[in-house]
Amino acid sequence: MQLLPVDAPWNHDTGAVVAIGVFDGVHRGHRHVIEQTVTLARTRGLRSVVVTFDPTPAEVLAPDRAPKLLTLIADRAEYIGSLGVDEVRVVEFTPTASQEEARDFVRRVLVGHCHANVIVVGADFHFGKDRGGNVATLTTWSATDGFDAVAVELRGDDERFSSTRIRSLVHDGEVSHAADLLGRPFAYANVEVVHGDARGGAELGYPTANIAPSSRLVRPALGIYAGRARLRDGRTFAAAISVGKRPQFYVDGEVLVEAYLLGFSGDLYGERVTLEFLHYLRPEMTFSSVDELVAQMGRDVAETAQIYAASGAGPA
Repeated sequence: MQLLPVDAPWNHDTGAVVAIGVFDGVHRGHRHVIEQTVTLARTRGLRSVVVTFDPTPAEVLAPDRAPKLLTLIADRAEYIGSLGVDEVRVVEFTPTASQEEARDFVRRVLVGHCHANVIVVGADFHFGKDRGGNVATLTTWSATDGFDAVAVELRGDDERFSSTRIRSLVHDGEVSHAADLLGRPFAYANVEVVHGDARGGAELGYPTANIAPSSRLVRPALGIYAGRARLRDGRTFAAAISVGKRPQFYVDGEVLVEAYLLGFSGDLYGERVTLEFLHYLRPEMTFSSVDELVAQMGRDVAETAQIYAASGAGPA
């Protein structure tokens, strides 16, 4: 899969089936759109292309109200590429871009740059100035502009697949439910391990990997989580994850994300790790003594090991 700017040269002898959307999180509904795109492309002997936006329109048009993201562009592209797409092309969204009429965007970007023979969108997707582009307008324009328009429903058996809904679940700590809609656990992907205060290992007996996720990403509710850590070398570990202010030691500390990797030994500083949130265990607590805190941490680690094993990853 290639990750390209939207106006990269088209060096192919065929046209393309092009899906367009923000695709934040690449949830199960998004995957259905993208899988349809890949299938159509293969059936018709065309390229499969996904066009997305970075930054997102909301971040540009309403930065104070813009929702936090589930994925940054590199991780979004990686998830999309895993579905068999040939290219992900990125529109750099700007205030000027927001003023482009939807039909002009279709002609310039989707047909012009991406050589679309087929345009695939989610059934409720809107784009262009004043959200003027949608399934109905695409269908109308397709008759004269030389492409087919395909709409795909983003609805599951029990509830609609929605990035907004998933963000809300993650924000509230309901990461298990979020994973059902995403089709995989919510994760901080490929994040660098940074130095903390080393209290976990030296004082508590549970050395942690500290990470500093992008401020653009949604943050799970404060608390303790059972999770999974994936290292770049392919190794996977059960991870007891803390998102919190460490009230045992600080009155109003900075929110930190740190994880104790069960069975890991070595130095992770400067390495990159992916932390997946499997299950919410408990809220942050203040204990009457450090010994009580350590005892509870032991119970958290034991429960994490059980949840990790039940996730199909094997023993911790």
